[in-house]
Amino acid sequence: MNEASAYGTGQLPDKEGQMYHMPEDNFYLIPTSEVPLTNVFRDEILKENELPVKITAYSPCFRREAGSYGKDVRGLNRLHQFEKVELVQIVHPEKSYAALKEMVLHVEKLLQSLQLPYRILNLCGGDMSFGSAQTFDFEVWSAAQEKWLEVSSVSNFETFQTNRMKVRFKDENGKNQLVHSLNGSSLACPRIMATLLENNQTPDGILLPEALHKYFGSDRIA
Repeated sequence: MNEASAYGTGQLPDKEGQMYHMPEDNFYLIPTSEVPLTNVFRDEILKENELPVKITAYSPCFRREAGSYGKDVRGLNRLHQFEKVELVQIVHPEKSYAALKEMVLHVEKLLQSLQLPYRILNLCGGDMSFGSAQTFDFEVWSAAQEKWLEVSSVSNFETFQTNRMKVRFKDENGKNQLVHSLNGSSLACPRIMATLLENNQTPDGILLPEALHKYFGSDRIA
């Protein structure tokens, strides 16, 4: 991604220390597919009847994790490369918080289907990114580490990103208005895999949630 894309979604100037920069081309490796997905609509004027726009991507993500040192962040806790599914919505300003609730329920349903112990945190202002209007974090319990690990984050950015990227819609009066943007990670795959292994150990193997039986071909890892 280029600097304009990163600036549009708020990775710059906030998170440059966490991204891999390639100075020869002045590009960055994407820390999340939120960046290219949201930038699809840069400088676009959408029709009101085209809203909401819902898009998703499954992609590798790259993060330097600068400053993350020590035994508590070894292994799958902090990875420089990992894969995840990203959810993005471009919505009418009056409907963005309904969309946020919808996205929260979607992620919660995934965790429930995996039968993992989880909790949802409504973050205070000091814990959110500087561009977010409201953020919910999802954490699952790690039995091995005996602590909660974040596996998803869902945010409403209202007009912060769309103002930077000039993403608008034409209302019923023919006036251009900024849309609202939302994004969230469906689940961070490495941490989910770890907690499935940690939380389901029995003398007869690792029991798998019913939702995975047809994909794995068995109800357990022997």
